[in-house]
Amino acid sequence: MNTRHRERPSPKTLAVWGGEEGVDKLGATQMPVVNSVSFDYPDLDTWLDVATGKSAGHIYGRNTNPTVEVFEEKVNLLEGGENSVSFSTGMAAITGILFSLLEPGKRVVSIKDSYGGTNVLFTDYLPKYGVQVHLCDTDNHKAIESQVGQGCDILYLETPTNPTVKIVDIKRLSAIAHEVGAVVVVDNTFATPINQKPLQLGADIVLHSATKFLGGHADALGGVVSGSKHLLNEIFRFKEITGASLHPESAYLLIRGMKTLGLRIAQQNASAMQIAQYLQGHDKIDEVFYPGLTNHRNHDVAVSQMQGFGGMLSFKLKGGYGAVKKFLPQLRYVNLAANLGSVETVAGPPATTSHVECSPEEREAMGIPEGLIRYSVGIEDVSDLISDLGNALQEL
Repeated sequence: MNTRHRERPSPKTLAVWGGEEGVDKLGATQMPVVNSVSFDYPDLDTWLDVATGKSAGHIYGRNTNPTVEVFEEKVNLLEGGENSVSFSTGMAAITGILFSLLEPGKRVVSIKDSYGGTNVLFTDYLPKYGVQVHLCDTDNHKAIESQVGQGCDILYLETPTNPTVKIVDIKRLSAIAHEVGAVVVVDNTFATPINQKPLQLGADIVLHSATKFLGGHADALGGVVSGSKHLLNEIFRFKEITGASLHPESAYLLIRGMKTLGLRIAQQNASAMQIAQYLQGHDKIDEVFYPGLTNHRNHDVAVSQMQGFGGMLSFKLKGGYGAVKKFLPQLRYVNLAANLGSVETVAGPPATTSHVECSPEEREAMGIPEGLIRYSVGIEDVSDLISDLGNALQEL
C-alpha cells in the first residue's frame, strides 16, 4: 500500500490494504494461506536471531505465521494500537487477557450484563484462582467509579453490550481507572473499529470476537487483541504457551472478510436504524434497544464516542418467551443461529445465544428478559427485512 499521498488512510481503505504493504506474497494480489507448521533457515545464527526476536521471521506455527500476521496488523492499523495478538476464538482472546494479566489477590471491576461466556469467567473461574471480581450495574457509572476507586487492576468493559446494547462511557471510566493504575479492557466486537475506537478514548486494550463483524461471513472462528506493546507482549506469551493459536486458513478468511468491512458496516448501520425505528412504533413490541434511538438511555454517550450505532439491536416482545417461540420461525430472511455480525441477518433469544450458559434467574438478574430477541442486521435490502418482521409480528 502506497501511503505517500496520504499519511493516514481512512478506515475503509485500511480494511482493504492494511497489513499487506511490503509483505512477500510471491506476486499474488491476495495474501496466500501459509499452512507450513515450521520454517527453514540456512544456518544456526540466522535461525537463532529469529528465535530470540533479534530478526523478523517465523519459527513455529503455534507462535506466529505469515498469514496470521497480516490479519493481526490489519486489525492493529484499524484500531490504532502498538501491536496485536490473535487467538483461535474470541473467548480464547478474553481468557488470554485475563489470565495473563491477573494473579491471586488482584481485583477486576466489570459490568453485570457482559457477554455470557465472559460473565462465566468472572463468576465461576477467576474466583477459583484467587482473583476478586466485582460486577456493577452497567448503567450506573457512579457505582463503577466507586468500585474502581476501592482498588482495581483491570476495568473490563463491553460497549455496546451483548445482547441489550447498553452503552458505557469509555473515556470517563478510563480516566478514573488510570488514576488507580488499572488496565482498561474494552470488548469492541459489536461496534467494530469502523464505528468506535476505544484506544483513542483511553482504553489500554481492545478486543474482538473476529468471528463476528470482522470476518462477516460466519465461516471462520477467531479472536484478536490490540493495544500497548508491553501488555500485548504478556498476552502473546500466554497464547504462545497455552496454544490457542489462530489457524492460517481462518486468518485468510478473516482477511478476505475485512476487505468489505467498511461497506458492510455502513449498510448495517443504516438498516439497523430503520428497523429500530419501525419496531419502536409497533403495538406487539414492548421495548426496542438500539443506541441510535434518541430515547435510548445512553444515547448521548453513544453519540459522543461512536461514528455509527452498529448493526445490532434487540427488542422485547409482548408475551414473553412464548411469543418468542412463535415469532422466530415465522421470519423468512434470517438464520436462527448462535452467531451475529454476518452478511445474513441472524436472530435468537439470549437463552440460546449470548447467555445460554446462564439460568433464567441469572439472566433476569442481569436485566435480560426472556422475551428478548437479539437481532443482527445483515446486508439484505432493508425493506425486505422490515416486511419480514411485520409479517411475523402479525402472527402474534
